[in-house]
Amino acid sequence: MDSSKLLRAFPNEQSLGTGTRPYVNHAVAFKKKYTASKRIKKLAEVGWNVFFCPSEYVTGCDMLSDSGTTAMTNEQWAALHLGDEAYGSNRGYFLLAEKIRDIWGEAFFNPDARKPNAFIFHQGRPGEDALFTEIGKLGSGMQIPSNGHFDTTEANIRANRITAVNLFSRELMANEDTPFKGDIDIARLKILLEKSHKKIPLIYLTITNNTGGGQPVSMANIRETSRLAHRYNIPLFFDAGRFAENAWFIKHRENGYMGKSIRAIVREMFSHVDGCTVSFKKDGLGNMGGGIFLREGGLFMKRYPHIPDGLMNNQILSEGHPTYGGLTGRDIMALVVGLEQVVTDEYLDHRVGQVAYLGNRMTELGLPMLTPFGGHAVYLDMNKFFDDTDKKASDFGGIAFAALLLGLYGHRVSELGNFAFGSYDKKTKKETFPEVNFVRFAIPRLRYERQDLDAVADAAKALYENRRLIPNVKVMYGKELSLRHFKARFELR
Repeated sequence: MDSSKLLRAFPNEQSLGTGTRPYVNHAVAFKKKYTASKRIKKLAEVGWNVFFCPSEYVTGCDMLSDSGTTAMTNEQWAALHLGDEAYGSNRGYFLLAEKIRDIWGEAFFNPDARKPNAFIFHQGRPGEDALFTEIGKLGSGMQIPSNGHFDTTEANIRANRITAVNLFSRELMANEDTPFKGDIDIARLKILLEKSHKKIPLIYLTITNNTGGGQPVSMANIRETSRLAHRYNIPLFFDAGRFAENAWFIKHRENGYMGKSIRAIVREMFSHVDGCTVSFKKDGLGNMGGGIFLREGGLFMKRYPHIPDGLMNNQILSEGHPTYGGLTGRDIMALVVGLEQVVTDEYLDHRVGQVAYLGNRMTELGLPMLTPFGGHAVYLDMNKFFDDTDKKASDFGGIAFAALLLGLYGHRVSELGNFAFGSYDKKTKKETFPEVNFVRFAIPRLRYERQDLDAVADAAKALYENRRLIPNVKVMYGKELSLRHFKARFELR
């Protein structure tokens, strides 16, 4: 029979509305069975801070983070065996250099140690620490504006006596249903540059905007931010942990990009920046890895020609030889493969689609979600969640929600709102609250299936329907500390 007749006679697979995943399970791990009473007892022992709960008690989905929690592919597991554990110049280092140049652009990795512009670290945070430590030496009173600094990024900036300025888009603040709510507010950036450009060593765009609900940044916004920055002779940097997911949104939401490949869009994105910090634990599909990458001949290296040597010194002192930067050779090999896979359409379509599935499911159940959904997580708007209750910001409802979601139902998520991004002044005894107040459901890559996501949505709905019964939180330890959500202990009252 003619195949064309068959194709015309039956519905095509896309029209069925149910498709298979672009991967199959190669290995599985069975969970321990802990009852709700045992989980609650353990949480009480650790002060109701979900970070301190042993992971074996997470009997549902662990959505605390999507960083380093990826289930690696067969090709990555195979690549581990090819790792060269040489202390200097392992083979993976040169393959990584080739892969970075291929995906981001040839200017971003010169393996010649006499002119270093690429600095590997074991993850993104020590890279940020090294960068801002060197920038902090430039002088006092500096500011680094961004579309939204993440918690540890902002902490690294502040630790070096630099002011982190968050210029969230007005669409994000108004929760308008627009496609690129992760953009930096250009109007406010212009005002800041006119007033303080001499005190701004660089501008930082987080792609996607994790603090701002995982929302993407448009190419138009990247381009305009670059133009403004360079007009004032200021370098532009990416916090590039989710660069591939951001490119997917540009392809599917921004005019003129649907016909372009993800690789071409990524190249264009990076053509506008002078450098980046990156955690490869996200869009490197790795369990470990990160770094700083500077554009060879770019504005950052022209303005601060001494900083690369300072970065390398920091790297050697804290991580090891620059050609392994705190990573094993096998980790580097897995990263090389992951970077190739992360820019494929089949992977990104499924990845972003899975996040959208959870967001749509929670929306259908009546939960107040930040929309449209981002590429790595869905965000529950806790201000709207408790809008019709007497819950105050200082009651830290997001902390209680996260604790009960784990204790009662076995799912772990993170509060990224009034407690995580707030602060307490011991002298004035005043609590300052942030502009955003979310609980984040971060989905690990290639790990869960729809049945798992449905269970998370149903559990969140159960808490929403009983939101007036969710207890208030009293902070027993750590209220005044920096990065307090990682350290604090609570009581539920």
